[in-house]
Amino acid sequence: MSTSSTRPLPTLEELNAQGEGMLPGLIGIRFTHVEAGLMRSELTLRRELLAPNGFLHAATVIALADTTCGYGTRLLLPDTATGFTTIELKSNHLGTAREGTLTCEARSVHAGRTTQVWDAEVRSPNGKVMALFRCTQAVLYKP
Repeated sequence: MSTSSTRPLPTLEELNAQGEGMLPGLIGIRFTHVEAGLMRSELTLRRELLAPNGFLHAATVIALADTTCGYGTRLLLPDTATGFTTIELKSNHLGTAREGTLTCEARSVHAGRTTQVWDAEVRSPNGKVMALFRCTQAVLYKP
């Protein structure tokens, strides 16, 4: 028996609208692909997303990857779940960027009844992998 939701997938427009007025919308994350177990997004860099040293702030990369994984998690929640929360995340930063558009691809590694694990790659504007990311989500239910 599958534990994933039987609800229809949202459109890209619906996903992008969900972030308006919250962190994803504030920093400019845009979803470009949605399917169960696979999400893609992008983020155009601007000065406000850089660290004081002029390089990309690590938190910007983490926000892009965690948001992409989090939206994917919601799509695979069991129908009886009430939500989820991140219980662990890790990122390895292999490069940086100062301008252009970052892309992120997130894939479900495990979508169980009590936890989900997602991996993501964030790529620089030239397509080079600049960060590897993994998160574990706890699936929540009413007590």
